[in-house]
Amino acid sequence: MTTTYAVLSEGLEKRFGSVHALRGLDLAVVQGTVCGLLGPNGAGKTTAVRLLTTLLRPDAGSARVAGHDLVREAAAVRSRIGVTGQYASVDGDLTGRENLRLFARLHRVRGPAARAEELLERFGLTGAAGRRASTYSGGMRRRLDLAASLIRRPDVLFLDEPTTGLDPASRNLIRHAVRDLRADGTTVLLTTQYLEEADQLADDIALVDRGQVAHRGSPAELKALIGSYAEAVVADGAALQRAAAVLDQLTGGEPVFHRERNAVGAVTTDPTLTLPRLVRELDAAGVPLIDACLRPPTLDDVFLRLTGEAADRKEPAA
Repeated sequence: MTTTYAVLSEGLEKRFGSVHALRGLDLAVVQGTVCGLLGPNGAGKTTAVRLLTTLLRPDAGSARVAGHDLVREAAAVRSRIGVTGQYASVDGDLTGRENLRLFARLHRVRGPAARAEELLERFGLTGAAGRRASTYSGGMRRRLDLAASLIRRPDVLFLDEPTTGLDPASRNLIRHAVRDLRADGTTVLLTTQYLEEADQLADDIALVDRGQVAHRGSPAELKALIGSYAEAVVADGAALQRAAAVLDQLTGGEPVFHRERNAVGAVTTDPTLTLPRLVRELDAAGVPLIDACLRPPTLDDVFLRLTGEAADRKEPAA
């Protein structure tokens, strides 16, 4: 069975003066799936999205989006995609309903009024449809922005950190919308700061680092790369260093400190390490233990391990 790719790029490069933002980005997104584009700040995620949505022109490399060449058929690409960026693009002086009807007319959508009402209901905005968008909360404006990007029923939807800064209820609405879009056959390329969001939504993840895709695979496949995660929560900060020494000896992984919780953890690829052994070794070292766990890794652990972006690897203060 032949795989159809909604997004396929090879060797995409982009410079901004002396800054090499993309250094040969190879990306393949299967049609009808959700792909999470993750990476540290400055890794090139937003630049990649801007290139793939024709907002920037690549300096080198090639790409096809929704079956069209990114450079030679840019207008055709734009006709097949939707984009929701980090900032709302709706007009604050218009009502929510007026915004969606305007987008529908600009895109020559049949039945613009009916399509606007359908999307207002879908995103829980019917009650506020007659209010100016400038009076909306941040979450409501982001939902309206996403609704506007769906006016035309795009084949590929690019979401660049669509839930950043939103309250949990608004994040959940957008996450449900992404699941519904995938079920309808829309391909979604998602960048997000919330790794649990990518874990829940993405079929495939491309981990971008220094302008390239450093690792890719399903969330489960990426987690399998790094093994398990051992953590100890201790009674006081003074015991953290002793706990870290035990973890270092048992796991061989570099300890990561979470001082706000008096916790320290490390990744291990040793399949013989068990929780009882971990507790015994901590107790033998005189560590005043409150809790310990040995669990499968999260995407946060994958991110820290594979990109080197640990929040705090320094020795804790005494």
